[in-house]
Amino acid sequence: MAITWRAVALAALGIVAVLVVPVPGTVLLWAVVVAVACALDAALAASARLVGVTRTLPGSVRLTQEATSTVTLTNVGSRRLRATVRDAWQPSAGPGLNRHQVDVPPGDGVRLVTSLVPTRRGDRHADRVTIRTVGPLGLAGRQVSLDVPGTLRVLPEFASRRHLPSRLARLRELDGRAAVQLRGAGTEFDSLREYVIGDDVRSIDWRATARRNDVVVRTWRPERDRRVLIVLDTSRTSAARVLDAPRLDASIEAALLLAALASRAGDRVELVAFDRRVRARVAGVSGPRLMPAIADALAGVEPTLVETDWPGAVEVVRARLTQRSLVVLLTTLEPAAVEQGLLGVVGQLTERHRVVLASVRDPEVEALRTGRRDAAEVFDAAAAERAGLERAAVGARLRQRGVEIVDALPDDLAPRLADTYLALKAAGRL
Repeated sequence: MAITWRAVALAALGIVAVLVVPVPGTVLLWAVVVAVACALDAALAASARLVGVTRTLPGSVRLTQEATSTVTLTNVGSRRLRATVRDAWQPSAGPGLNRHQVDVPPGDGVRLVTSLVPTRRGDRHADRVTIRTVGPLGLAGRQVSLDVPGTLRVLPEFASRRHLPSRLARLRELDGRAAVQLRGAGTEFDSLREYVIGDDVRSIDWRATARRNDVVVRTWRPERDRRVLIVLDTSRTSAARVLDAPRLDASIEAALLLAALASRAGDRVELVAFDRRVRARVAGVSGPRLMPAIADALAGVEPTLVETDWPGAVEVVRARLTQRSLVVLLTTLEPAAVEQGLLGVVGQLTERHRVVLASVRDPEVEALRTGRRDAAEVFDAAAAERAGLERAAVGARLRQRGVEIVDALPDDLAPRLADTYLALKAAGRL
């Protein structure tokens, strides 16, 4: 039996009355009256177990966007259902107002909508639906908690989507749809046009020129159908907090923007999330299905507190790629992690592929470099400067082995990586 606030207030009122007008035995009598009234009210309340409960959820939602959980109650009993219903969720699902007052006649039903604004990626699970009925007097009732399973898949936010239009405009320029035409190694023949001063003489088509009175040059467009493999490091270094989120989240944003851009450019995109084993993989998907597949695969990827098996990662790349491709490593430039793992095997990748390493830089460390107000801040600044020099040194060693480095703050990583991809494509280096 569930007691409501009205029963408590009624009992308190009786105690106050006895204190004002003390009469022997009145407290006990009043307690009996309240108890009998509560028992009678609970007996007349609708049974919480004679309620049909179903839940409806959307298939997925992007992080920070709103979704709704709809719980449908059907009163299958013979008494009127007056109740408070709680649709419980785990906190990271971001439930809003999830307590609902209902008044449902026998045989009727009602839909209760709970707003959800998730704060974490992955599968967010519903808890139980609790129904607390009350009797006609509102003093007491019955309560039951029912298991009504429900899972909401929360996809990555893809906030870096805002950078996509400007990069697509640059891609159209590279593709020859705008006024700019590219010429050089690593490009595909597009069309012929008349020579103008400033054109590369190596682009002159002498056979076509011989058939015409004007000098004719070839125009080119960037090659399509290249292979792009994105390797997302999910080891312990990806769990480090950068501002309010793990480093992994910034890497996921960069992976999504690059995948969207490369697929629009006509390249074949694959993704592997790896630490000591493959945590997620997207391969053999193209066109409109690619981005939903990547978002779904990355939704449940979380950092794992192990060291990355870089020789194993190289074997995964070799198994996936048989021709020269672009390999993007979304990992960290932390000197210890790079020197003990990646540095020894990265040459096996660069000898066959174009390799880009993209790493998130911590803005809090950057801020420490400017502190000079007291001795403590000077020491912090010195430590931050030393860390920056060590980071630059390990980046230089990777560049010597043929790796392109993108080292940027969390909000800048995705657009900087996209710009690097466009620059490589413009130079015909993919």
